[in-house]
Amino acid sequence: MSQKNPSASARTETARSSASRLAAARKSPGRLAILALVAVFTVIVAAVAILAVSVTQGLERGTAAADGASVVRENSHVLGEASDGTVTLVEFLDFECEACGAFYPYVEQFRAEYQGRITFVARYFPIPAHHNSRNAAVAVEAAAAQGKFEEMYRMMFETQGAWGESQQDRSPLFRTYAEQLGLDLAAYDAAVAAPETLARVLQDYDEGVALGVDSTPTFFLDGEKMTIESLDGFRAQLDAALAE
Repeated sequence: MSQKNPSASARTETARSSASRLAAARKSPGRLAILALVAVFTVIVAAVAILAVSVTQGLERGTAAADGASVVRENSHVLGEASDGTVTLVEFLDFECEACGAFYPYVEQFRAEYQGRITFVARYFPIPAHHNSRNAAVAVEAAAAQGKFEEMYRMMFETQGAWGESQQDRSPLFRTYAEQLGLDLAAYDAAVAAPETLARVLQDYDEGVALGVDSTPTFFLDGEKMTIESLDGFRAQLDAALAE
């Protein structure tokens, strides 16, 4: 039986404790903003060390070059598009990352608040130390081939607790998600096995490295890497971009 190292267990307990505080906070709106920030940023701080090591390992791939790197590509997945297309928020994410999972409901909230005014883009950044992050990204990309990117994107985050941090290959579980979404399973299986699908995921990862992404989630607003210290500060930056 494989054993998790103590630091990984500590990060897991920190994330679970943060999630519990969030659940309690939802019952008390007056505490929501403060506890939500504590939960999200505690998880992020707890993950920084392992992410830094993992991304350094990823740099050894040597396939990404800073020259020509772009925050958004023509094949990037758009979750919501602004009518005028002037403001774009890009998230480099890892479906197994607990910090990304903690941010997920707030990204969804922003999507609802800024619908039609901000373009939201999701890009893959599977951290090498996360055993199933690449498998999850490949599954999402395979679903995207059948027009179900957003549905599988949601499925991954909403079920993260069922498979995150597992040391076993959870690809069979991801296939059940594809079935639940009504995908053509033969086409899904073919896409998962196709080298082009993994190459599409790694294109995002390599470009993220070239752009200076060193942890997840990392956000870019109109091409500029964001520094986020609070949810209010996040919203203020979005509002400022819209006001320009």
